[in-house]
Amino acid sequence: QVQLMESGGGSVQSGGSLKLSCGASGRTNCMAWFRQAPGKEREGVAAIFTVRPLTHYADDDVEGRFRISFDEAKNTAYLEMNSLKPEDTATYFCAAQTTGPCTVVPGARSWYQRWGQGIEVTVSS
Repeated sequence: QVQLMESGGGSVQSGGSLKLSCGASGRTNCMAWFRQAPGKEREGVAAIFTVRPLTHYADDDVEGRFRISFDEAKNTAYLEMNSLKPEDTATYFCAAQTTGPCTVVPGARSWYQRWGQGIEVTVSS
């Protein structure tokens, strides 16, 4: 079974940047990032096909500030987060799947079979 390990979280001030990494122990077709803020539902952030350069972002705001990428040689997905806002504060989860659509539309969470433990991102104003 594929295992996922996140790294790179931390605390930054508003406007700052962070880069999250997610190493996978095996190959999958799709990797994604979700996040869950305190008291809120887990929501999708971005997804990427590992076999072709196709990405999907949750909304225009995320797409304008975040960038998801995948390094095939390292079997690692990244989430570069820029212009961070306090509302980006959440636990970020890496996810992977091989069967469903490679998106983070509402409800996509159920398509992802493998999940990381989560990593904290805190943005202070």
